[in-house]
Amino acid sequence: MSRRSLTLLKNLARNANGSGFQTRSVTYMPRPGDGAPRAVTLIPGDGIGPLVTNAVEQVMEAMHAPIFFEKYDVHGEMSRVPAEVMESIRKNKVCLKGGLKTPVGGGVSSLNVQLRKELDLFASLVNCFNLPGLPTRHENVDIVVIRENTEGEYAGLEHEVVPGVVESLKVITKFCSERIAKYAFEYAYLNNRKKVTAVHKANIMKLADGLFLESCREVAKKYPSITYNEIIVDNCCMQLVAKPEQFDVMVTPNLYGNLVANTAAGIAGGTGVMPGGNVGADHAVFEQGASAGNVGKDKIVLENKANPVALLLSSAMMLRHLQFPSFADRLETAVKKVIAEGKCRTKDLGGTSTTQEVVDAVIAKLD
Repeated sequence: MSRRSLTLLKNLARNANGSGFQTRSVTYMPRPGDGAPRAVTLIPGDGIGPLVTNAVEQVMEAMHAPIFFEKYDVHGEMSRVPAEVMESIRKNKVCLKGGLKTPVGGGVSSLNVQLRKELDLFASLVNCFNLPGLPTRHENVDIVVIRENTEGEYAGLEHEVVPGVVESLKVITKFCSERIAKYAFEYAYLNNRKKVTAVHKANIMKLADGLFLESCREVAKKYPSITYNEIIVDNCCMQLVAKPEQFDVMVTPNLYGNLVANTAAGIAGGTGVMPGGNVGADHAVFEQGASAGNVGKDKIVLENKANPVALLLSSAMMLRHLQFPSFADRLETAVKKVIAEGKCRTKDLGGTSTTQEVVDAVIAKLD
C-alpha cells in the first residue's frame, strides 16, 4: 500500500471517530404548501412587552421567516380580551404576546387567565436551562416545567361569604389531571427526556393533590421507559435551589407550577432568558416563560434596555410549532452565539446593552 493511501485511510479513521467528520443533516421534507406564510396574532401587551415583541418582529423580518403578524392593542386593565382579538387567535391558532399587567386586588380578573381558559390552553411549558457563556451558580440545569393551566387555585372561584371572610376554591379534576400528566409524558417521550417528576402537597391536601398524584401514577404506567417520581412542593423548592440538575421534566398543578417555574428560571440564568408557551388541542400562545420582569419596569422601558432573549427563544418555539424547524434553529443558534460571546447583554445579565443593540447582534449572527 502506498504512503499516500495509508495517510488517506488514517484520515478517514480519525474523521469517523468524530474529530472533523462532516455529515449532511437530515433533510426536512415539508408537505406541499407548508412554506406558505402563516398568520400569527401579536399582542405587544404592557410594560416591556412592546419592546421585546418589536425585537421579535425585526428578527423575523431579517430572517424572511414565513409568518406575518396581526397586531392588536390589548392591556391588562381591560375588563376582557376584545372579541376581535379572540377571533384572530381562534382563526390563526397561534399567538405571540408580551406581558399583560394583572391589577392586584380590586376584583379585576387576569386577562392571561382568561386567554388560557377560553382557549383551553391546558398546558403551560417553561424551559429553564443554562446558556453557554452565562455564568450561574449551578451547571447542567435543563428543566422543563409543565403546569396544568386551567384549574387549581387559578380557577378564579372565590367570593366573600360575609364581610371579612373570603372563600377561595381550589378545583382539581381527574380529567384535567390525566390530561396534563399525559402531555408531560408525551413531551418527555418525544423529546428523549428520561424522567418525569410530579410536584404535589398530597400529605396535607389528601383529596385534591391526592387525585392529581393518582392520575399521574396511572399515566406513568403507560410509559415504562420513562422514570417517574414524586416530590412534595416545599421539598421541591429546597431541592431546586440546592441541586437543580436532578430534575428533568416536572409536572405540576397550576399554582405550584407558577412558583416552581419562576424559581427554576432564576436558578438557570434569570427570567429574561427563559422561553415558554401555553398550548391546548387547537391553539397555542407563546410568551416569556417566567412572569417576573414582564411588566412594571418603567425605567427599563424608558432606557430601552429590556432583555428580548426570552421572547426570541419563545418565538423559536413558535416557529417549531408552526413546522418551520430550520428558521427555529437559525434563531436559537444566533441568540446562543450572542450570549456566549458576551459583548451584548442587558443589565439583568450584567451588561449595559440596549434592547436594540441585542437585536442587532442577533441579526448579525443569523446564518
